[in-house]
Amino acid sequence: MGKIWRVSGPLVIGEDMKGAQVYEVVEIGSDRLIGEVIGLEEDKAIIQVHEDTQGLKVGEEVKGTGTILTAELGPGLLGSIYDGLQKSLTVLLENSPFIERGAKAFALPRDKKWHFTPTVKVGDAVSEGDVIGTVPETHLVEHRIMVPAGMKGVIKKIAEGDYTVVEAVALLEEDGGGEKELIMMQKWPVRKPRPYKRRFAASKLLITGMRILDYMFPLALGGKAAIPGGFGTGKTVALQQLARWAETQINIYVGCGERGNEMADVLHSFKKLKDPKTGRLLLEKEIFIANTSNMPVVAREASIFVGITMAEYFRDMGYDVLLVCDSTSRWAEAMREIGGRLEEIPGEEGFPAYLGSRLASFYERSGLVECLGSPERSGSVTVTGAVSPPGADFSEPVTQNTLRIVDAFFALDTTLANKRHFPAINWLTSYSLYVDGVKDWWSEISPQWEATRATALKLLQQEAELEEIVRLVGPEALPESDKLILTVTRMIREDFLMQSAYNEVDTYCVPLKAQLMLQTINRFYELAQKMLDSGISTAEIRTSPIIPRISRMKNIPNDEAKERIKELWSEMEASLVPQRGGVV
Repeated sequence: MGKIWRVSGPLVIGEDMKGAQVYEVVEIGSDRLIGEVIGLEEDKAIIQVHEDTQGLKVGEEVKGTGTILTAELGPGLLGSIYDGLQKSLTVLLENSPFIERGAKAFALPRDKKWHFTPTVKVGDAVSEGDVIGTVPETHLVEHRIMVPAGMKGVIKKIAEGDYTVVEAVALLEEDGGGEKELIMMQKWPVRKPRPYKRRFAASKLLITGMRILDYMFPLALGGKAAIPGGFGTGKTVALQQLARWAETQINIYVGCGERGNEMADVLHSFKKLKDPKTGRLLLEKEIFIANTSNMPVVAREASIFVGITMAEYFRDMGYDVLLVCDSTSRWAEAMREIGGRLEEIPGEEGFPAYLGSRLASFYERSGLVECLGSPERSGSVTVTGAVSPPGADFSEPVTQNTLRIVDAFFALDTTLANKRHFPAINWLTSYSLYVDGVKDWWSEISPQWEATRATALKLLQQEAELEEIVRLVGPEALPESDKLILTVTRMIREDFLMQSAYNEVDTYCVPLKAQLMLQTINRFYELAQKMLDSGISTAEIRTSPIIPRISRMKNIPNDEAKERIKELWSEMEASLVPQRGGVV
């Protein structure tokens, strides 16, 4: 027990706090505001408060809880909306549209019963990570109840039935003697990574439905990526697309310091969207953490780690999980504010010196792993974080520190956004280190993937080089071969890379359709080159009726793409042939 000695915004210093530990959760003042001890100095504790400190007075009570910040994990997570501290916003908003300071709400409902079906029997030996039963949490996800980390023994009692998350579903006789009741809920410190057996190299594509990601700059299951971009370049829409259509079993959306209207739009849209494979509502596999810009800044860090802890929990069940965070820059701004109030020596642009290590502690919890326990299973956590560099300046510290950590970099370009080219991912500055890892996966879809992709990227690079000449002398001064390159690259940009998130068909593109689309454009280029060699000009080639047919490929439904694009190939082969007097 201590008392407030000093208040500085979200930072409180308590005195008479001997015995407190770093990262211990404390309750402050009469409203019992939640805070964390982040530093100790003699009998004083430096506390970052996760709620608004307005009205706190020197001398008010500071009470330690003896625990560190933990996340509640169990049935009831899916479809929920939490704040940065994992308080259920749906519960808090039942009584009032305004959330009062110090308001408390359990993350998991204590009164709801779940049907538990055992997968082990009395007398079975179990250890940490073993699945002892299942709960049908939603129609899309089976929740697997696991033995908590650090426990092993023999099952003395277990029975099928309906239980709340705090009722015992099994009795475990531990190896060291004594008995332990097993409940469906686990608690886990949010800053501590959950254990696993071993980590695998990335080898499978995370299908997102976005052509520029799946095809040009692939992201692997268990990978880590960053999407930096200036204001208005489409970071939020890109992350929403990932959360909507990524082929993972669980998606977690963390709104970290973003505008409230954007978060409201996310929540509203997901109430209507359906899973493309099952037709069920996407809410059945989504978790939302809403920590908007008007909420206390310190809770941004908590929201990040609560989200990644929940992702690891579902990973341990053997699921593929996607976590998107919008945006890590807001978290970095919170670190800068706290560092300033602590009077720490600032690093570049005022950010703390430990900025890089904090970002790494989040991103490095991604990965494809073999899970603890039986049955044998593997799971993955894929992390994608948005970065909001001021003035779209990628040389600023948050972007540069993130670049050192991630293996895929999707650079959003203000110029492309101004041209209404979305997603505004710049193909010249973006990259992915997962290309070699997913090569075998892509070869099963199409052995030509690597060559087709390389040809397209080479043409786009040549276009960038030609643009400088065009600005000086105009396109008409170029040789015919260069004019053809500009024609084909325009087709690649507008007919392949551009994709509408608001078009019911084009919003999601399967990998096979993407391969067929780009192959079509590449084949057009090959045939057009032959026509140039026969003396037909680029201007005449541009009059071919096959070009508008190619531009409409994106509107072909995924299930019809193979047949209809093959028909287009036949027409193209027949029409794009050298003829005296122009194109057939």
